[in-house]
Amino acid sequence: MRGLLAGLEAERLPGNARFFHLGAPGADGALGGPLACGALHEVFAAEAGDMAAAAGFALALAQRAASAHPAGGSRPLLWVRQASVEAEAGQLAAEGLRTLGIDPARLLLVRASSAEAALRAADDAARCPGLGTVILEPWGESKALDLTATRRLSLRAAASGVALLLLRPTGRPLPSAGATRWQVRSASSRPLPGDAPGAPAFLVDLLRHRAGHAGASWHLEWDRETCSFRDVVALPRPVVSVPVRRKAGHPAAGGAAPLAFRRAG
Repeated sequence: MRGLLAGLEAERLPGNARFFHLGAPGADGALGGPLACGALHEVFAAEAGDMAAAAGFALALAQRAASAHPAGGSRPLLWVRQASVEAEAGQLAAEGLRTLGIDPARLLLVRASSAEAALRAADDAARCPGLGTVILEPWGESKALDLTATRRLSLRAAASGVALLLLRPTGRPLPSAGATRWQVRSASSRPLPGDAPGAPAFLVDLLRHRAGHAGASWHLEWDRETCSFRDVVALPRPVVSVPVRRKAGHPAAGGAAPLAFRRAG
């Protein structure tokens, strides 16, 4: 891996201070400003059944951060994954990457034997400005992943300008140097016409934001064509449409009892 990183290091571009938005107007407005690429961002799965959703959200964030690179959104994404994750949660699938609009050829996967080995690999990768984003995915609650370690990762990201995402499929949020902390739950996709599968959807809680306000929650969808999030706004109550060419309360054909309608809003 060091040889590959050395080649990317040679492609250093000036200007490490880069920022990215989610792309969803409602969520971006609540954040009060863009997110820093050169920072550590944490993504937690709310429950065991939300591991896939957390991984999908982290990949979507990685794509948004990589798109802020001066060379565009085609930079490699490096994912450092502890081997225990694959044993418990399964392997990454190329088709899943394509569903998010990410070319599988862009993803560089590093399998680490332990949390300590994963941390060392992520530390090396975070120094390389030629990468689009680095994702670190340890398993459980390792003592190696303490406040000191996250401070070091945060400093590496700030120096290189590369976003570093700490994906936590399990484990409790602990003190860290992360700039933001997100908790992700899976959400049902809205079906497309013809009952085609809808866009990936997420229920997201912002638990921490050092440069803004935390405590907000959003229902977001991921648009693979634009590689951006969009807001999902739920109606406040169920709405029944009034039949065309028939007044509300008028008996239906066949003497059926009239329906009670309420105006939306």
